[in-house]
Amino acid sequence: MISSQLKLKGDKVIWIVVFLLSLFSFLSIYSAGSNLQWTYGKISAFALLLRHAMHVLMGWLIIWMLHNIHYRYFAPVSVILLVPAVILLLYTLSQGYTIGNANASRWIQIPMLGITIQSSVIAGLVLMVYLARTLSKRENPAEWTFKMVFWQILAPIFLVCGLIFPANFSTAAIIFAQAVLLMIIAPFPNKYVFYTIGAIAAGLALFIAAVVTFPDLMPNRVDTWKARIENFINGDADNNYQVERSKMAIANGGLLGTGPGKSTQKYFLPQSSSDFIFSIITEEYGFVGAVSVLFLYFLLLVRFLMVATRAKSLFGSLLVVAAGFGIIIQALINMGVAVNLLPVTGQTLPLLSAGGSSIWTICAAIGIVQSVSRYSTENLNEDDKSSDDKAAVSNQTTETHEQEANEIYA
Repeated sequence: MISSQLKLKGDKVIWIVVFLLSLFSFLSIYSAGSNLQWTYGKISAFALLLRHAMHVLMGWLIIWMLHNIHYRYFAPVSVILLVPAVILLLYTLSQGYTIGNANASRWIQIPMLGITIQSSVIAGLVLMVYLARTLSKRENPAEWTFKMVFWQILAPIFLVCGLIFPANFSTAAIIFAQAVLLMIIAPFPNKYVFYTIGAIAAGLALFIAAVVTFPDLMPNRVDTWKARIENFINGDADNNYQVERSKMAIANGGLLGTGPGKSTQKYFLPQSSSDFIFSIITEEYGFVGAVSVLFLYFLLLVRFLMVATRAKSLFGSLLVVAAGFGIIIQALINMGVAVNLLPVTGQTLPLLSAGGSSIWTICAAIGIVQSVSRYSTENLNEDDKSSDDKAAVSNQTTETHEQEANEIYA
């Protein structure tokens, strides 16, 4: 019984990809983490590696625990956790603190455990599961009324994204994009999707007008956003130290890279173990290594799509999109920033970057996907077994009838 529970179930390819990314992250973290000791002198690369190992082990434990829970139980849990998640965001916005040069209050510390957590990623996952649950309750788009849409869909989205937005614009944008994707995929009236996009556009316009009118409203964050967007639009990477060093690291990599641990830009590139770890990977493992990482994320996307299509319920399909697709979007954004295709956002590379709550949240999302995969597959096997039993009974009945007929005619 115990050995059956310890066995990893679900999509095997997802298990393999997650294992490969987790294993490769140790090489990348140990190498990229050297700049922390070089720059700050507070933590060695080996200490960072040990801390990362603890985070990864905890992440795998989260995956294993969640994939053993039937995914239908995540629906009521998301409703229960939504209010605490909003309270956590409020607390972070008022009492949070910065790490490194983040220039925003994104983290809160739990003194008893000695850890820090980023509340936005936790609240984002809770919101996505809640939306999957709410959108799957009505399979007929005509059943939705404006009042229902406003209170059950729009209000939670705007509340969570609005509380994340001041300190972490990119995370708020990703969560909103995921929410819109869910509404498009679900049996949901298209007009409300356009209303949602229009409302967020109007909100951004009002925010920009308020910032222009009151420049001291959010001086640090607004100046950072403005500088990043202007530098990106003007193609002026020289005014962005991070982008400049990132491009130098990628250029040094060439086809096969400089070799594991032989990056030179890791000593100069800020956030080399988190936000810009893809640049260090490309420098040390070259174009081949970068394409291999991209392929693994593409493989994850394909398997997520397969799990979503195999799900036995609408909630299961939407749950895979809600939990899994955010990982792929975040990975593409991180790599896009590293190669200067997108403005600097501060998004980590899932399963490869250092971090605590970010790794655990991503692992929680993978555990949810594996739960859908596991129980959908088991249901399919039960259906096949039931069909085989019915066929066997039918064949036995036919043979009995034939034997009786032969005896009669004899």
